[in-house]
Amino acid sequence: MYSMIDPSYYAPLAKAAEEAGFHSIGLADSIFYPRESDSTYPYNFDGTREFLENKPFVEPLICAAAMGAVTSTIRFHTAVLKLPIRNPVIFAKEVTSVSAITGGRFDLGVGISPWPDDYEVCGVPWAGRGRRFEECIQVIQSLATGEYVEHHGEFYDFRPVKLKPGARIPILIGGHNERSLDRAARLGDGWLPAGMAHDELASAMARLTELRKRYERDHLPFAVHALGADAFTADGVRRLSDLGVTHAVGGFSSFNPYGLDQDSETLQDKIDAFNRYRDKVIAKVADLPD
Repeated sequence: MYSMIDPSYYAPLAKAAEEAGFHSIGLADSIFYPRESDSTYPYNFDGTREFLENKPFVEPLICAAAMGAVTSTIRFHTAVLKLPIRNPVIFAKEVTSVSAITGGRFDLGVGISPWPDDYEVCGVPWAGRGRRFEECIQVIQSLATGEYVEHHGEFYDFRPVKLKPGARIPILIGGHNERSLDRAARLGDGWLPAGMAHDELASAMARLTELRKRYERDHLPFAVHALGADAFTADGVRRLSDLGVTHAVGGFSSFNPYGLDQDSETLQDKIDAFNRYRDKVIAKVADLPD
């Protein structure tokens, strides 16, 4: 994840990834690290969150704007951004601005955040976070049209306003449970799973297909960015494609975002890893359908 590396690497790595043929760059999100907390991280095998303490997170929208300025074709997406702790009107302004600056090369990957600490420190109630999440998506999608919008919801209420520039923002929804899959199928333009075993991913993909048919949205484009070992071999990418995955998440080599130690890869190490991935994976799966 780009948001966990030396910030001086962002621009040169964006250019290197574009030159190597990558489709998109994923940007992780973390607001702060609490000195004391009893909450756990659901996507790490042992629930620990200490790996985040010294990771150099930069706000992902700022990362996307900076990298967009030095590239022309590669896309950017958040993976995933903690949406309900942000004001959706201000955030809609920020995200449509990033889309405008990058020429529409931005997808918004969002989640709820598993940590009560995020809500407490930002002054947002933990209760009702799922409903708040859905209302935030609705507000952003409405304001992104660039037309006058008024909103009278459970959490947010405002008279007719419009934001310029307007820009359609594809919404990718993270999370593995049934409710997250339902939201992705019902509200989203895609799904962002964290690392999952192949059989678990296959089951989730089948469930998404069912839900998208139920909501009569199965005719619409739908992106799935999948992490995992399969993403690092051509045969593995083909297996992911057979499940309906549209984007395999790979590129770095020894960098481990869950490690407690600081990232030891130099900028050149990372560029070399991108080029190896280009030669061993991207070049060999170029014939796969989009």
